[in-house]
Amino acid sequence: MLDLRAVTLIADYFVLCNGESTRQVRAITDGIVEALKESGQRPLRVEGTPESGWMLVDFGSVVTHVFSPELRAYYTLEALWKDAPMVVRMK
Repeated sequence: MLDLRAVTLIADYFVLCNGESTRQVRAITDGIVEALKESGQRPLRVEGTPESGWMLVDFGSVVTHVFSPELRAYYTLEALWKDAPMVVRMK
């Protein structure tokens, strides 16, 4: 998770993760949306498809990117937003 607050007005945080298959990309995205709906939060937008290798869930101040491993390596958002402090990293 990257803390973007001091870097941009786009969002406060980016959550970056990947699924090992199209099924995992969909399951992760669905899980995020369902968990936040249960807490009363609704996404502003969900974009992409599991087959594309990248799905985005926009909750306004928090944007989640769910990648295939190949696209995560290709886009390297951590490097693009290198000035944003990493809040937490899980492997």
